[in-house]
Amino acid sequence: MRHLLRNLAVYAVAAWASLTLNFLIPRLMPGDPASIMFARFAGQLQPEAIDALRVAFGFTNEPLHQQYFTYVRHLLQGDLGISIAYFPAKVTDVIGTGLGWTLLLSGAAVIISFVLGTTLGVVAAWRRGGWLDSVMPPVLVFLGAFPYFWLAMVLLYTLGFVLGAFPLRHAYSDSLAPALSGEFILSVIQHLVLPASAIVIATLGGWMLSMRSAMVGVLAEDYITLANAKGLSQKRIMFHYAARNALLPNVTGFGMALGFVLSGSLLTEIVFSYPGQGYLLIQAVRNQDYPLMQGIFLTITLAVLGANLLVDILYVWLDPRTRTR
Repeated sequence: MRHLLRNLAVYAVAAWASLTLNFLIPRLMPGDPASIMFARFAGQLQPEAIDALRVAFGFTNEPLHQQYFTYVRHLLQGDLGISIAYFPAKVTDVIGTGLGWTLLLSGAAVIISFVLGTTLGVVAAWRRGGWLDSVMPPVLVFLGAFPYFWLAMVLLYTLGFVLGAFPLRHAYSDSLAPALSGEFILSVIQHLVLPASAIVIATLGGWMLSMRSAMVGVLAEDYITLANAKGLSQKRIMFHYAARNALLPNVTGFGMALGFVLSGSLLTEIVFSYPGQGYLLIQAVRNQDYPLMQGIFLTITLAVLGANLLVDILYVWLDPRTRTR
């Protein structure tokens, strides 16, 4: 508990630092969102409207510390401001439209890649010299060397455009409305296969090699020899003794990958026109939508911190040595 409380304090300081930087950086940049919005509607807004826009976007003439306290107060109320690109929609509403799709796409891809890659690494290390250990690592490393957006374009062209086996764009069919129906769910799965496969193929080799390397080191430990001498089943030794201890480095990587799920697989979402967080971030950058960029960056940062906290909790459960620190 002491270990977790100490780490929780560190994460709280990191969250405050990221929140403060998120507030300062747009205000240190030249111009402000109100000027951009005013220029976009040149000739359609009265000059006095720019002051109202500055108030709406949180860029007032108040002292910086007063703006900061106002920003924190609104943030604690769940108010991230108003989007420029999607004006007058709130940033929270805009982020909410892409959050579910990003969690579905990137979350599913990360979990599948982690579970499958880790399992392959365990089996490959346990049966060193077999076909799985000899063939799969170089093949997966070769595929992982390609950028995932390039793999996405290859899958889109071959399986989507040429063969017509999967849809080319969006998260579901344009002819359907979101609903808890079998037809809609099937459409979502069909649209999910290609972008998720691109991410899984690009990352699978890293998980497998990392787990295999850790397993090889663990299998040389004395407690594995003792477990064999006691006559324990090979399956129990492989998973309960070897894999559990070798899993720690992969758990750390999984926590980081899970945290960055909210950032979306940006380029993959663009290739497939998938309406997730990465696609929203590109739209925010193109339209100089500072409030939306702030909201997305803050969401990503807090997700990474939260994922790392969960990793620390998993470490305490997986590695009893951390409980004595």
